[in-house]
Amino acid sequence: MKILESAENYLETILILQNRIGNVRSIDIVSEMGFSKPSVSVAMKNLRENGYIHMDENGFITLLDSGRQIAEKIYERHTLLTEWLTNLGVSPKTAAEDACRIEHVISEESFQAMKKHVRQETD
Repeated sequence: MKILESAENYLETILILQNRIGNVRSIDIVSEMGFSKPSVSVAMKNLRENGYIHMDENGFITLLDSGRQIAEKIYERHTLLTEWLTNLGVSPKTAAEDACRIEHVISEESFQAMKKHVRQETD
């Protein structure tokens, strides 16, 4: 199933926030991403209805297996691409911004080849 880039960004942000602060609420996502409360609320509703997240009665958000898989895939791409671009001499800010765009469109085949190449360079 094809998931929208915006949904991938939300799932990745939830993963990052869970790792950083533990329990995540919509307001944490608002603060992290700089989006409006209504926009985040609509996105969380869509992610919940599509089986990517669970929101408990206290508003705490948990990634379900399908959401975690997507979030981890996107986060791995983001971190590897950011590191690689930075090592090539791109400023950290630009590298992170470019990685955020590339991570959604790069094919699995190309990413795996890039990952293999990067690992060979560091071994």
